[in-house]
Amino acid sequence: MLERWFLAHPRLVEETYFEHQSAALSFGAQLFAAAIACFVHALVPGLFQSTGSTTITRLHERMIVKRRQPEHVQIEDPVESVMSPLRPPSR
Repeated sequence: MLERWFLAHPRLVEETYFEHQSAALSFGAQLFAAAIACFVHALVPGLFQSTGSTTITRLHERMIVKRRQPEHVQIEDPVESVMSPLRPPSR
């Protein structure tokens, strides 16, 4: 049970427990701050106009696009895979 709950997932993404803990806490703190900004924005629309979307974009870039990939795993950017057929061809 200890292996499954605490070690299997970090090992899968090629991180130690503490590296994974640090990354997850960082993501959580940023999402929490963005959530607060969104709640404030709901009350006062002139404040934090792009904080939520900017945070999500930055975290997506960090988690999906620039993540350290194991050699045996190929992960495609889900946004790019949806958007690329919609873009006009390059000339």
